[in-house]
Amino acid sequence: MSRYEDVQAELKQHPKTWLITGVAGFIGSNLLETLLKLNQNVVGLDNFSTGHQHNLDEVKAQISDEQWARFTFHQGDICNLEDCKKAVKGVDYVQHQAALGSVPRSIADPITTNANNISGFLNMLVAARDAEVTSFTYAASSSTYGDHPALPKVEESIGNPLSPYAVTKYVNELYADVFARTYDFNTIGLRYFNVFGKRQDPNGAYAAVIPLWTASLINGETVYINGDGETSRDFCYIDNTVQMNILAATAKKDAKNEVYNVAVGDRTTLNDLFTSIKDALLENSQDVKDAEPTYRDFRAGDVRHSQADVTKAKDNLGYEPTHKITEGISQAMPWYVSFLQNKD
Repeated sequence: MSRYEDVQAELKQHPKTWLITGVAGFIGSNLLETLLKLNQNVVGLDNFSTGHQHNLDEVKAQISDEQWARFTFHQGDICNLEDCKKAVKGVDYVQHQAALGSVPRSIADPITTNANNISGFLNMLVAARDAEVTSFTYAASSSTYGDHPALPKVEESIGNPLSPYAVTKYVNELYADVFARTYDFNTIGLRYFNVFGKRQDPNGAYAAVIPLWTASLINGETVYINGDGETSRDFCYIDNTVQMNILAATAKKDAKNEVYNVAVGDRTTLNDLFTSIKDALLENSQDVKDAEPTYRDFRAGDVRHSQADVTKAKDNLGYEPTHKITEGISQAMPWYVSFLQNKD
């Protein structure tokens, strides 16, 4: 058995209480679904600034009434310390997913991004430290690598941040390190690399590339590729991300006070990504065979290439990614198609 299988079996036998901040969001709701299926007790915190009630409703539809009864929801804001203290009371494991994502959003509004991603993060650290939780896992970001040119990206080597968002995520890591040194409060940061999957919102100005392009193709709209299409990313399916969060939460102390890449270790160009999405839509009876992308200028704040080294996560946490890019897109596509066809 893999370590992940061992951990899941142990959790089923000895349930814990988990807090998921940003529980109504993309990653948070997928974590919620997995943990409730493992018969865990889960507390959720969200202010619905980027999360959605329909994500929680969908989770409820996927599980039993008994499992759903194990979920307690608090509508609140990580920028309010009292909300954080209330949510973390009696919790064993914290999964801090709440943040304002998106490089373009941070460039347009750095103050709000800073308030959520730094002040909100510090509130959660203080609340979790004071509650003496067993573990604190937080969403870091591959944007922390900035302009460092080396590939693949190794956790110990970063460059200069290229956006306000990247600055906030780097500050999270600095705060986490200081809390370990000052208060012996050890955490794990997970540097996400282009996570995708079901419940990733295709709507809005800051939609991620896979749901955005999928929606555009289904709706017969133009798909825009920034630059020449040879920009590359390490796309990580949501199941891999959920696995890493659970492994991190249950890690031994000698694996804590670290950051880990959450990815597959592959590199996919935007041109190849477009082809993969188009092929998956054709397999789901969508008439997109004649669709072609339109190229435009590179986007400010974006790095040219990104690929993770996941050796550290494999060695220290027992991480074994289960889905590569094409497998993930194939698995996620029926959800995207259904969601887009049934939206209001």
